[in-house]
Amino acid sequence: MTFFLLVLLAALAFEYINGFHDAANAIATVVSTKVLTPRQAIVLAAVCNLVGAFFGTQVAKTIGGGLVDTGVITMHTVLAALLAAIVWNLLTWWLGLPSSSSHALVGGLCGAALATAQGRWSVLRWSLVDARGGHDGLWPKVVLPMITSPVIGFVIGALLMLLLYMGFRRATPHFVNVLFGKLQLVSAGWMGISHGSNDAQKTMGIITLALFTGTQSHAFDGLPGWLGFLRTPAFNEIPSWVIIACALTMAAGTAAGGWRIIRTMGHKMVKLQPVNGFAAETTAGLVILGASHFGIPLSTTHNISAAIMGVGATKRLSAVKWGVVERIVWAWVLTLPITGLVGYGLMYLAQLAGLH
Repeated sequence: MTFFLLVLLAALAFEYINGFHDAANAIATVVSTKVLTPRQAIVLAAVCNLVGAFFGTQVAKTIGGGLVDTGVITMHTVLAALLAAIVWNLLTWWLGLPSSSSHALVGGLCGAALATAQGRWSVLRWSLVDARGGHDGLWPKVVLPMITSPVIGFVIGALLMLLLYMGFRRATPHFVNVLFGKLQLVSAGWMGISHGSNDAQKTMGIITLALFTGTQSHAFDGLPGWLGFLRTPAFNEIPSWVIIACALTMAAGTAAGGWRIIRTMGHKMVKLQPVNGFAAETTAGLVILGASHFGIPLSTTHNISAAIMGVGATKRLSAVKWGVVERIVWAWVLTLPITGLVGYGLMYLAQLAGLH
């Protein structure tokens, strides 16, 4: 029980860090276009992240039961995965790089699971068909979306921006700025809700996996009756208290801000006007909510970054600062392997120390 509380604390710490690490996803564009002040944008993002966290649990079920063999997972595995993701998130936040918290958690979980299974690769579920005929596993839910979703975000962002240029080509710049300054309030809220619908669920899945593991290992045997809600004999539903705890923690983290990453996404990558911010946020929100519906733990960071690039490229390719983009892409590419290695290493050290 004590170790479970440690895992729960680490999970909520990850969720809080996720909130301020990925706060830039929802508010960087609306801050950079000066539609809202940073303080106003953070309040909007925190409220919308909180609302979005209650939009279903499909992503949580994918993270907790669709990527690795839950039969070999222990609470030590879950803790190693969380610590690996936390280390990477803090490092990339310090460097101002908008990396993926989702992929950090997935990489840490896979690495820790591999170490728990003594290097047996079959512990990783690459592809499988669920009871409803849908496809689960690392390939359809993580690897393929990691490649395709930024491309989709870039293309849709560019197309939407071109349509807006065509539709408002006769309007005065003042009219366009005023109109889309108001519309960007809607698109920023839409982006915040979509972010909460996907990112908050990942920690829900990890906590539920820890509850399931504790129940299977009889760690919760002998608990007093009022703690009976911790027992989770089957991984099929996310407990309500887990949803509420994760939603509130992410909202609190978002309220703490994330200024380093906001500067990278909102100022360094491309100069944005309200119409550009509206197009980028609308595009990213659409892609992310679609992924949440299908239980795909998408990188919200990848998608808003790609949408901003697509929108910026419609001005002219040189409008995008490709040197900054290159640093961001390297962070994307390295997230899964580095967090996998860290998760594996932490779990391996725990085994050597006899803690597992």
